[in-house]
Amino acid sequence: MESTLKRTWAEIDLDALEHNYRRLRERIGPAVKFLGVVKADAYGHGAVQVSRLLQELGADYLAVSSIDEAMELRDNGITMPVLILGHTPKEQVGRLIDMDITQAVTCRAKALEYSAEAARLGGTLRIHIKVDTGMSRLGYLCAGRHFDTGVQGICDACRLPGLEAEGIFTHFAVSDEPDEGSAAYTRAQFELFRRVIEATEREMGRPFALHHCANTGAVASWPDTWMDMVRPGLLLYGCGDFAAGLGLRPVMTLKTTISTIKVYDPGTSVSYGRIFRTDRPTRMGVLPYGYADGFLRSLSNRCALMTDHGPAPQRGKICMDMCMIDLTELPQVQVGDEVEIFGRRAGVNDLAALAGTIPYELTCAVSKRVPRLYLRGGAAVERELLLRF
Repeated sequence: MESTLKRTWAEIDLDALEHNYRRLRERIGPAVKFLGVVKADAYGHGAVQVSRLLQELGADYLAVSSIDEAMELRDNGITMPVLILGHTPKEQVGRLIDMDITQAVTCRAKALEYSAEAARLGGTLRIHIKVDTGMSRLGYLCAGRHFDTGVQGICDACRLPGLEAEGIFTHFAVSDEPDEGSAAYTRAQFELFRRVIEATEREMGRPFALHHCANTGAVASWPDTWMDMVRPGLLLYGCGDFAAGLGLRPVMTLKTTISTIKVYDPGTSVSYGRIFRTDRPTRMGVLPYGYADGFLRSLSNRCALMTDHGPAPQRGKICMDMCMIDLTELPQVQVGDEVEIFGRRAGVNDLAALAGTIPYELTCAVSKRVPRLYLRGGAAVERELLLRF
């Protein structure tokens, strides 16, 4: 991997991650548990490395999307509680029990399958019940005319053999949106969730140990929703609209280098499709960074990347393995110089806005051929390349 570090690479600042964790811990207070969302390889930051640090720092729970992601953590020494938010086939219940992994239950059919398999194996599967309060994706439907049947379905699931219902949760759809319509929707989701909790706990005669609904937007803006546990995702990585206001730092800095510089005459077409033509003698740098590395092609000819001497406009269509930047106004920049794609000097939020997307997509898009370099005190403590050799 050493030979690839000066192509394109991601620096993961573990000091920034620790800083963000401590700031968020201070914000929520000692009575609220902390679940770190590390699905999708911790949003491209490295699930094992991020989880290892969160475990050392005393986080209470982790969340992943699938059993494969959960097994990766267990196989790499992560022993703290892990919640699978997505679907797990019933054939894997034994593995969930053996590896002490918590599973979300989203409907009657899943509850019955998991119960039957756990009972057959003579074990107990820890579960969290998912309530659909308006995300309209997964969870027991409880809105409007579905309230009574939804509550009854949750109670029935919690009474099934082989299942230990530790928690109940929901997910906000627009807690990160500032307009009043979104605020009203979030308030309605939370109120419905509270009504479901009250009704199910009254019917069962016991409380759930954990109630949680606060995602990144709610951690930042809705303290009344924090309940027993919060689930920050992108906020933990110092990205998104709320990060700077909370004093959080970007954890990932994506970098590349200038591999070639050429000077083109006026009227020269650059890259596929000829969407850029030079109108003067133009000093053009080639970067070994393209859409196969995670540079969205929709950003072609629309953004600038940061050099040590200022931003350089990206020119022409982004290629699979390369892109071009205009260095005409930056004569100090030379072959081999580093270029920051996003990080502390060039915010990922700004790049995402230009692409018409969200920062999540850009950090998750950083591909497996981009090495991750993990830093402590500015020095590399671990290197990881996901390519197979």
